[in-house]
Amino acid sequence: MKISVEHRSLAGCQCDLLAVGVFEGEKRPSGAAAAADKELNGLISRLMRDGEITGKLAATTVIHCGDGKAGKVAVAGLGRRDKLDLEAVRAAAAAIIKRAKETKARTVASIVLGSGCDCLVPEAAAKAVVEGSVLGLYEFTGYAKEKEAPEFKVGQLVLIDKDAKKIGAFTRGARLGLIIAEAENHARDLVNEPSNRMTPAAFAQLAQRIAKINGLKFASLDPKAAGMGALWSVAKGSDQPPRFVTLEYRGKPGAKEKLALIGKGITFDSGGISLKPSKNMEEMKSDMAGAAAVLGVMSLLADLKPKKNVLGIIPLTENMPSGHASKPGDVIDSLSGCTIEITNTDAEGRLILADAITYAKKHGATRIIDVATLTGGCSTALGDAATGIMGNDQVLLDEIIKTGNRCGQRMWQLPLYDEYKEALKSKVADLKNTSGTGKASPSSGAAFLAKFVGDTPWAHLDIAGTAFLDKGRGYLPEGATGVPVRTLIEFLNA
Repeated sequence: MKISVEHRSLAGCQCDLLAVGVFEGEKRPSGAAAAADKELNGLISRLMRDGEITGKLAATTVIHCGDGKAGKVAVAGLGRRDKLDLEAVRAAAAAIIKRAKETKARTVASIVLGSGCDCLVPEAAAKAVVEGSVLGLYEFTGYAKEKEAPEFKVGQLVLIDKDAKKIGAFTRGARLGLIIAEAENHARDLVNEPSNRMTPAAFAQLAQRIAKINGLKFASLDPKAAGMGALWSVAKGSDQPPRFVTLEYRGKPGAKEKLALIGKGITFDSGGISLKPSKNMEEMKSDMAGAAAVLGVMSLLADLKPKKNVLGIIPLTENMPSGHASKPGDVIDSLSGCTIEITNTDAEGRLILADAITYAKKHGATRIIDVATLTGGCSTALGDAATGIMGNDQVLLDEIIKTGNRCGQRMWQLPLYDEYKEALKSKVADLKNTSGTGKASPSSGAAFLAKFVGDTPWAHLDIAGTAFLDKGRGYLPEGATGVPVRTLIEFLNA
């Protein structure tokens, strides 16, 4: 979909669908919506007073305009004025663009929803409109060869405003919103790919192409040869060879500070010898959502040019049962030298992250953020409404939480008490990979990682509940969501 920004008024705007927003609990349009021609303004006001247009968030009414320059008008609810935020703008924009697709409107012209309110700056509002629109149209096309008819595609979204002074800010916001949303959609594609196509080797090859296009330093290592015993213990049960991928962006040469972004890349998780139940196991292709998110973020750094040095680390493997697979009770080595007793082979993500964290520290990381679909317990605790976040640096955690909330990717901090670390003590190794109690699994998993992090400032994002949805809502589709691409990009671009 082509995105553009134009200096023009709503009155006389030529398009297939003209979009405006209204607030819940009010009886007439306000701001830019009220600037439309008198006849349309009167009609919208009448429908609002009659209760046909409620203004409830994302509720959308399409008005057919007959012979007007705009074939149809979509009136989208922004919710209550006192609760307006960027997430409400994304939701309303997604609702509009979906109605545009339903009504086969190829060209959509929209006001920058919420831009007339003091609580939203123009650039951020335009960015949110574009994000909601591009993310809202996402669909994984898959591999079906027989389709009833070609999918209709909305061809163009034009953001319009009669105030020339705002056009520059709107243009900057729209451009940023487009590249971020496209990166998030690309991450969704990677997660939605069948695991027989998105193998560790295929992912590594894609990462190499992205690194070349964006001028990133790229490396792909053999984990076994590199001494990554924890990663190899997971990988050796599969016929697919593992890879350990790194991509490096240097936005501040000479600086000692280096942020490591680590994404868990289990391209399929059967649970290994500790086999998962068969129900919904097909969704375990999504266990590389952290890796997809990190690759999506790294792909944008050359465009955004943040003044930071960033090392993207992506350990990649399948977790499969076979005669070569690790078994409960095995003791393995790790890149750090720490020995690990495996009590459950389905707690494999923390093993590959342990070696990735050690690698990051050995290569100069001064701060670490890892992203992983780590524990089903996080889904139990927080559902799909929020990502669990833990770590050892409260300033870093607070900054990520604040950024996530602003981006519509909410996070909730869970504790890392000493009791969780004590429960991981082993009688035959330096530590166990699970407590064995089944309790507080998100915190227990993070406590395991903390052993390898040491004192390096660190945040752990458990996206098990938010990375993949059983049922879509708003601009989030069924399947992969792309969490937390937007949050990490905003964090790096601040």
